[in-house]
Amino acid sequence: MTELSLRELNRTLLMRQMLVERVSMTPLELVRHLVAVQGQEPNWPYVGLWARLAEFGHDELARLLEERKLVRSTMIRRTVHLAAAEDFRWLRPTVQPAVTAALQTPYFRQEIDGVDRDALAAAGLELLAGRTLTRGELGLFLAERFPDRHTRRLAEAVEVMVPLAHGHETGAWGRWRNRHVTVGLAAEWIGAPMAEQPQRETLILRYLAGFGPASVADIQAWAGITRLAGVVDGMRSDLRVFRDDRGKELFDLPDAPLADPNLPVPVRFLPAFDNSLLGHKDRRRVISDEDRSRIAKEASAGVPMYLVDGFVHGRWALDDTTVRISPWHPLSPAAEEAVRAEAEHLLTFLTPVGGGKVVIDA
Repeated sequence: MTELSLRELNRTLLMRQMLVERVSMTPLELVRHLVAVQGQEPNWPYVGLWARLAEFGHDELARLLEERKLVRSTMIRRTVHLAAAEDFRWLRPTVQPAVTAALQTPYFRQEIDGVDRDALAAAGLELLAGRTLTRGELGLFLAERFPDRHTRRLAEAVEVMVPLAHGHETGAWGRWRNRHVTVGLAAEWIGAPMAEQPQRETLILRYLAGFGPASVADIQAWAGITRLAGVVDGMRSDLRVFRDDRGKELFDLPDAPLADPNLPVPVRFLPAFDNSLLGHKDRRRVISDEDRSRIAKEASAGVPMYLVDGFVHGRWALDDTTVRISPWHPLSPAAEEAVRAEAEHLLTFLTPVGGGKVVIDA
């Protein structure tokens, strides 16, 4: 069984994530290739697409949401992502068990204990039929039927149980926070019913195309669901099997390309929650365990990072009109020049009116 080094896995991941060179795909094609793009904060998907596409403008992603070709909703890892409408139809039912499990967390349990969940879901379906509401409005309507409960929590519980789509304006560029989210029934938003059965094999194959080679634990960590080992075992004869440097089995599509470990790769600035950073349980192929520990307490809030030689080298932030770069490791003169050049490029995307600057912390 072939062993793949970390550099082979790194270069292969960057190649499949379209981070070796910017590509001439459409934004919709790219989102489909990545399966789903995390969008917990509205602006980050724009940065993720900018990092990968040869030509990309803010209005292209906004238009896909407005035309309902993309769905913004809760899906993999129980977090908000953008996915093509045709993919969301099977993706949400496939990860629904993990999404529903949120109701067992303290955040929900205190407010919905004793509530008939089927009745709550049915009320949400009825209230949202043919219209969109803000979460606040939905919560107030639900409170009329389920009094003495936290109104926002009631609305969020419906969103956990029933596939909903966020209104296109909630994914508009310029919104750095998830405020005033509007929701509607996903089937109405898409204009087609949700899949009746989970499609785990489809999920695994689509994941491997963009993230493989990967272990079962990697697939489960990315999707947020468990018990995929048996599904992968059933597919084993149709997959290639490798091992990593620790002896872990890695699975891949039979015809998927592997990258040369010495493939030159450019500096890349990635948004918080980027697919390439969160797509595996073992993330050493893109960020060392030591560097990952630096942000362990901040991970839930999202940390934008940048790559040098294919691996996370530090973090960055937008402070008004300043891109501030905080290296975790020394930068050679050539690497610093490349980091600064890519940051200037990023700045023109983030602040198209100009007047910004790039600062690299000492």
